[in-house]
Amino acid sequence: MEEINNSVIFNRGKQYLMNTYSRMPVVFKKADMQYLWDIEGKRYLDFIAGYGCLNVGHSNKYVVNALLKQIPLIIQPSNLYYNLLQVELAEKICRISGFGQKVFFANSGTESIEAAIKLARKYSTDKYGNKRIEIITFNRSFHGRTMGALSATAQEIKQKKFEPLLKGFIYSKFNDIESTKKLISDSTCAIMLEPVQGEGGIYPADKKFMEYLRDACNKNDILLIFDEVQTGFGRTGRMFAYENYGVKPDILVVAKSLGGGMPAGAIISTDKISSSFAPGMHGSTFGGNAASCAAGIAVIDYLLANKIPERVEKLGEYFISELRKIQDRYNIIKEARGIGLMVAMEYLKPVASRIVGDALNDGIILNRVSDYILRFLPPLIITKANIDRVIRWLDRESGIIENENKKD
Repeated sequence: MEEINNSVIFNRGKQYLMNTYSRMPVVFKKADMQYLWDIEGKRYLDFIAGYGCLNVGHSNKYVVNALLKQIPLIIQPSNLYYNLLQVELAEKICRISGFGQKVFFANSGTESIEAAIKLARKYSTDKYGNKRIEIITFNRSFHGRTMGALSATAQEIKQKKFEPLLKGFIYSKFNDIESTKKLISDSTCAIMLEPVQGEGGIYPADKKFMEYLRDACNKNDILLIFDEVQTGFGRTGRMFAYENYGVKPDILVVAKSLGGGMPAGAIISTDKISSSFAPGMHGSTFGGNAASCAAGIAVIDYLLANKIPERVEKLGEYFISELRKIQDRYNIIKEARGIGLMVAMEYLKPVASRIVGDALNDGIILNRVSDYILRFLPPLIITKANIDRVIRWLDRESGIIENENKKD
């Protein structure tokens, strides 16, 4: 009988699965909050949480219990009918958003972005005809991998091999008011951005920039779309990142952590804008299914009951301050930046892959978004002791790398 270990499963995966990910040589078997165990029994501290999907932790018992209660009853009642949990989750999301009146459910972030693009264009063409279809997005942005979302993603390296892209997207400089001002025209129907660019390297928007966008959209009857797929549900120290700026969107896009590990995404908007959608104009077979909605309700209830956003604000400040102490000690580090528990460490040398690999060997799961940048998106339930462990490890690793570079 073949031995089951990380190497065996890794090689079987390479044989049967398409090569769409640069996978790490580890296979996880179980999880509990901020910890994972591989198939050989080794424990790991998780500081990426499925690209920020698991804000309330892996296999959070509150979410698991909600699923165990719902799944034996009904999983997928179909969107031909209302289902109670979908209605309840939509109501909760509208209430915590502070502006929302209607919700559309999808299965993922990229699907939700597609829905937002369609809604923005439909709303604009209803009022102005086909001349207003352009959407302004920003350099370094990441909105997803489907063709519409990819067309909105202003990163040539991700787009080049899939041309021709969907027409109607123009790209501005992030946090640059003058660049954006020049692009707004009679053809503009929406401006879309991440309040904190995640895949691009953890770059928060400036408050003045966000205020300008809101004012420009108001003056020109342009819709402002916030992509909070990564930043939503407590990640930045507020329930939604836009609360840090005092600026509300016209359409809000969420996903990832909404499902607590289950596939879930949504767009939220007002009655006025949402009325542009009529039956048959958009849909999703599995979006808003009863099981995912049960998980979503549990996630929101857990975040609120445990005051997770407030907790994240304090932990994030501590984490970034400790990373900046490491930055001050080593010349090889360019910058530590972020907001809440959405944090990056940028190096001056292309060492991120090595650091991620070394960390995995030592039982810490880290993530790189480029050869130079580490991204930290831990579960929001981590402790100060967990942060201290990662800080000690990064301090030691950065010192080793800097000494090696001095010898070279």
